[in-house]
Amino acid sequence: MTGIDAWGFATGTPPVPPAPRQPYEPQRTARAALTRILEPGDETAGRWLREMGPVALWHALTDDDAVPPTGASRTKIAGLRLRAARARPAEDLAEVAALGGRFLCPGDDEWPSQLDDLGDARPIGLWVRGQANLRLWALRSVSVVGARACTEYGAHLAATLSAGLADRGWTVASGAAYGIDGAAHRGTLAADGATIAVLACGVDHPYPRGHTELIGRIAEQGLLVAELAPGDHPTRSRFVQRNRVIAALTRGTVVVEAELRSGSLVTARRALALGRYTMGMPGPVTSGLSAGVHQLLRGEAAVVTDADEVIELVGSIGDLAPERRGPTLVRDLLDPVATRVLEALPARGATDSARLAQEAGTPHDLTHAKLLELQSLGFVQRYGDHWELARRAESTDGSRRGGP
Repeated sequence: MTGIDAWGFATGTPPVPPAPRQPYEPQRTARAALTRILEPGDETAGRWLREMGPVALWHALTDDDAVPPTGASRTKIAGLRLRAARARPAEDLAEVAALGGRFLCPGDDEWPSQLDDLGDARPIGLWVRGQANLRLWALRSVSVVGARACTEYGAHLAATLSAGLADRGWTVASGAAYGIDGAAHRGTLAADGATIAVLACGVDHPYPRGHTELIGRIAEQGLLVAELAPGDHPTRSRFVQRNRVIAALTRGTVVVEAELRSGSLVTARRALALGRYTMGMPGPVTSGLSAGVHQLLRGEAAVVTDADEVIELVGSIGDLAPERRGPTLVRDLLDPVATRVLEALPARGATDSARLAQEAGTPHDLTHAKLLELQSLGFVQRYGDHWELARRAESTDGSRRGGP
């Protein structure tokens, strides 16, 4: 028995969808078929696609009598032709359309042209679910990635950072995995922001299963994006290749918690190689989950602590983070002469104004005037002809009066 659950995902074994009423153009159909045949990120296949075009390449991989692509080994072609036997592009296109989705090809109005920076590793096409325009959302986007087994500290940072980016009108992209990815998506959704989940499987089945509800919310409020055709399952290599899409799609990548060996670091280094901004949020130096981030920060990544600092890097001219400085104390406002007179006073005991003038290197009359000024501010106190530092006490503005 099959059907559609409350989130719009297929349940059970999906039925064969009806053929579309109008045929898709040959290039789109061929690219859809190739997403069933070729693995994401296969640069050799990407070169064939660039040289031959999608229709000719599909024909070469489905017809045993066709001339194989240049430089293709017999073993590889045999394997790809076995895969080609399962390609049903019209059915896949109809199935994703029935879910309210679509299949994007390079050159489409909605295609994010920054993915072309991947060269021959560029996606063959993208299966997309959601109402928003992927290209427009990706123009102002940041990816937030990190450890699956994250700490509460990391999850809090990711959610807060993503909510802050959403409040400033930026799209947050991630991989919908457990840990930091999930926290980033949830933080964005909580702020009613735009979020993109780049999946390592088909857009018709949620993965991981524990994130079924979250991925369903993203399908309704954001965008689900995948290179793999409907029904395809994730593998270790597909997760790694998924990361290159996240890196290329966005203007910068922020890593929140990552061990020394982490897929998140692969995303960050791919972003760096593509000329994107690469950032990291530091954590405790005693935490192994922050060791990878700290190693990244020792290289070319930038330290960021909140959304303002991220936007200062990836945004336009004028998107500056607010200046951060400690509180201004009364002593900071003293003029240079008053500061010299105050510093000339001994730490203990009293002294007369003549000796203070000598120590400070200022005329006696000016020294006396500055002492009266310092007395009014509570820095010094007078005993006859002698002066000493006022008793040290906390002032109402948090400074310590009397003494350095």
